[in-house]
Amino acid sequence: MIWIKISFVLIILFLIFFVYAFIEKYLLVNKTYKIKVNKKAFNGYKIIFLTDFHYSEFVSLKLIRKVVKQVNDLEADLILLGGDYVTSRIGQIDPVFNELKHLKAKDGIYGVIGNHDYDTSKSLVLEAMGNSGIISLDNKAYWIDKNGERIRIGGVADNLFDKPDINPTINNTLPDDFIIVVSHNPDYVEKIKSEKIDLMLSGHTHGGQVTVFGLYAPYIPAKQKYRTGLKIVNRISLIISNGIGVVGLPIRFFARPQVVIIELGADSD
Repeated sequence: MIWIKISFVLIILFLIFFVYAFIEKYLLVNKTYKIKVNKKAFNGYKIIFLTDFHYSEFVSLKLIRKVVKQVNDLEADLILLGGDYVTSRIGQIDPVFNELKHLKAKDGIYGVIGNHDYDTSKSLVLEAMGNSGIISLDNKAYWIDKNGERIRIGGVADNLFDKPDINPTINNTLPDDFIIVVSHNPDYVEKIKSEKIDLMLSGHTHGGQVTVFGLYAPYIPAKQKYRTGLKIVNRISLIISNGIGVVGLPIRFFARPQVVIIELGADSD
């Protein structure tokens, strides 16, 4: 009799978790990190990082519209995008960027492309980005100026299929410059030999997407230690986002989709 009761409870729990796994991909959460910057003009500067939209049959345009509205309500100073806007079909490219073109930030929107974008069509994704007002960061960098001070934002091409180059980001910079680099794949942090990078933003992992209650991911397309969250690697602050969409399976489990908010704060001295 006791085994019948235990079996019944286990079946109920399984059904609850099964249903929740299909719901979780819609449970978008804001995740905030506070990062120190040695530029007082950037005290309170708000950066939004979005990645891994994966528009497909598993990720609707309605969800992406929800993301855009949620982000615009945050009134970001700068928006950075981490790639994988689509999953695998060329026909997905224009629709997703027709939504992302509505993103708003005071100092603009910049982004790299991911491995799925590269595999689908690097040229068409880059073209759609440009047509949507999104500035490419693939092996490129720019200065953001504010009240006589500036920070550097750069990016690298995809670590799996392309040739990432950090040099455009660090060239012609000074030791006290604050430098941010966007790399779709967090594993790239181990290839950075320069000590100039302060902050790196990545996605690619989906936070594991389907995890063992958030503790471990059975399958992850990067090193397990870079699954999600804030890590310090060779003095670089590395933030890995769970991203927005899903791939492979239409579910998430204890890896909720994220809008990452980075709030910069000046050093007290």
